Amino acid sequence: MNYPNGKNPSFGPKNSNRQKTSFSNRGMSLEEDINETNNYYLNSNKAVIHKKPTPVQIVKVDYPKRSAAVIKEGYFKQASTTDYNGVYRQRHIDFEAKETKNKTSFPLSNIHDHQINHMRAIDDHGGICFMIIRFSLYDETYFFPAVKLFPYWESQYNGGRKSIPYQKIKEAGVIIPFQYQARVDYLAIIDHLYF
Repeated sequence: MNYPNGKNPSFGPKNSNRQKTSFSNRGMSLEEDINETNNYYLNSNKAVIHKKPTPVQIVKVDYPKRSAAVIKEGYFKQASTTDYNGVYRQRHIDFEAKETKNKTSFPLSNIHDHQINHMRAIDDHGGICFMIIRFSLYDETYFFPAVKLFPYWESQYNGGRKSIPYQKIKEAGVIIPFQYQARVDYLAIIDHLYF
């Protein structure tokens, strides 16, 4: 057990097999952290941003009991766009969230053409569009503007890399520090970059 100051009480002999407390894996995925952050934004009347549901066409449903339905077969109706959208300070917010265990780069294969097309349309119409990228092995989360993503996307089709180097994301992106209430406080970055 740890006290709030993070120190272990020194009762009895120390156990050398005891693992040290680590904050690197807080037990939350990036999506869970963003959902908690968005709930905080909504409850504090700061912004209205939600995860977009994936459109699914249900084809076959079984009813084993009167009170329970079981979906047996379904298909995606269409390709989804980005993960989240909403409104903040009278501006449209639209972003994709991705987590990677890769140490040296973010693979562009994690994104699809229709998502890039959607991001460009949002940017062209004056919305704020970006990616939130978490390097889980480093426990680092970055705000990466869509306009900085587009050149890497195009470059891969002209013989360039099929990934964005970690160092480039560190340079062109903005690290989002972990916080208690707004775990992934991306609005603080938007305030700094856009307002």
